Amino acid sequence: MMTIGEYTQEDGKRLIRLARESIAEEFGENAPEIPEEKQFRQLRGVFVTITKNKELRGCIGFPYAKQPLYEAVIEAAKSAAFDDLRFDRLKVDELKKIEIEISIMSPMEEVKDTKEIMIGRDGLMCNYLGYSGLLLPQVATENKMNRLQFLEALANKAGLPKNTWENKNFKLWKFTCQIFKEKSI
Repeated sequence: MMTIGEYTQEDGKRLIRLARESIAEEFGENAPEIPEEKQFRQLRGVFVTITKNKELRGCIGFPYAKQPLYEAVIEAAKSAAFDDLRFDRLKVDELKKIEIEISIMSPMEEVKDTKEIMIGRDGLMCNYLGYSGLLLPQVATENKMNRLQFLEALANKAGLPKNTWENKNFKLWKFTCQIFKEKSI
């Protein structure tokens, strides 16, 4: 079984192309070619992030591995482009101006002690009284957060007061990601 971190740069390029072509298909372009190789058919959690001019333009994903990676990438790419409620639907003239990033997730691991969290390596997901939030590992590094700031941002993302992470009923999980950015591969 393939472990996280074993996807090659070439795999990353193919996934980025799959995401871009899936979005373009919504504008009348040809359907993307579906990869046949086994690494693309493994069940993986994944997020697709779209930026325009280095600003977030959409980000949708699936933290739990419930479908083959290639299907998750297609669905997350289209959702990030057209269904992220924080943004207007992507327009055809924006397609050449966006950059796509794919984060392939490891399985979730419960955090027993927040000192286990390593900034730059770990993403976090929380649940508290039905509220939940998730932050990818790159959020902390891109925003120069320390562990406390990352935990507070996670609580905020879940719609909770920033110190909620200190509550004993606040459930916390960590995960890692293998990240492919369109411009860097």
